[in-house]
Amino acid sequence: MSAQPGSVAKVCLLAGKIMLESGAETYRVEDTMNRIAASLGLENAESYATPTGIQFSTEGEASYFRRISNRSNDLQKIADVNSISRQITAQSLDAKEALLLLKGIQHNSETFPFWLQLIASALASGSFAIMFGGSWADFAPSCIAGAGGYAAMIGFDKLLEIRFIAEFVASFLIAVIAVISINAEFGQHMDKIIIGAVMPLVPGLHITNAVRDLMAGHLIAGISKGVEATLTAIAIGAGVAVLFAFSPH
Repeated sequence: MSAQPGSVAKVCLLAGKIMLESGAETYRVEDTMNRIAASLGLENAESYATPTGIQFSTEGEASYFRRISNRSNDLQKIADVNSISRQITAQSLDAKEALLLLKGIQHNSETFPFWLQLIASALASGSFAIMFGGSWADFAPSCIAGAGGYAAMIGFDKLLEIRFIAEFVASFLIAVIAVISINAEFGQHMDKIIIGAVMPLVPGLHITNAVRDLMAGHLIAGISKGVEATLTAIAIGAGVAVLFAFSPH
């Protein structure tokens, strides 16, 4: 199966863009783009991906570049792109059909509605509070703090589009809710409530991807993702620390 180089490049770049914006590892993105290009008859294709951009070129053809501005975690979109890639490799999709399917994936809304994400973050927060040694009295306040912090993070992220500030505000709100809960005798262990509530904010996927990229030899991508995860952890810790630093003891 062969197609025009420009059409193949559009398919490869869109597939890579969706995967990077959804939290995929850079080595997986490059491998997927190269496989799609080879399956569509574009030989000697080269792709280079970083967390903030993708470059794609072929021997004797133009070079293409796409900027990656927004990144989140959406494993369903990554799985959907991988499914399309496998169909292209099996010669059951051409470039035009694949491009239409990829555009549909790109414009899909969030996999889960916001209210369901809040419920999930609340239950996860309460469960982590118990797992880290808290009592059942800490379950409910940790659920409330976790849901409130997650809602604040999503809201401020859309308002300011600066993820680190959103995470700082979210962790600060979690600490406020924890303090209020303990003062109202609605909970027993403040530290366990806070630890459980901040867990949905912890950049676990970023840390995992950073290590996997480093092990795959993608040093720039691995280091940049590691720095991003570190800054996120600092923002979360600083939000909690600020409240206790300026509150009366």
